Amino acid sequence: MKQSLSSLSILPACSSMAYAQDVFVFDCTRVEKDYTESYVLGIIPASQRQKAKIYLDDRDLDRKDDGGYQEVKSVTFSGPNILMTVEARFEPELIDGITYPPGKVLTQLTLNQNTGKLKKVETIQGGLLGVHMGNGTKTTEESCVAQP
Repeated sequence: MKQSLSSLSILPACSSMAYAQDVFVFDCTRVEKDYTESYVLGIIPASQRQKAKIYLDDRDLDRKDDGGYQEVKSVTFSGPNILMTVEARFEPELIDGITYPPGKVLTQLTLNQNTGKLKKVETIQGGLLGVHMGNGTKTTEESCVAQP
């Protein structure tokens, strides 16, 4: 289930973490009604020099711009489970003449490495997502397979 960091194509070749460190890579699928999405999930445990990182395809989940930020808060390995927490905060937005308030999404993920089941619990408060999806907590499940 583990790969060396150098074999993970979703990480930049010039990464400061290019020394030998374990990385966990999974091919995941999300199905919602008639929509199916496949993506690669890369998880790098924390080291003495670097906090834990999560990548979806080529996208680092630690991101910041004028619209807000998204941060990987924790990655914990507990038996076969990988527990991850990601927080996103959004500034007020003006889209098509509609002003949306600031918002926050807290996502807690549990990936069982034995079964491949990824449980995602998202708590939405305000913002564009709160208006369109509703505030509150939503739980979904996805399927993941460890890359050989």
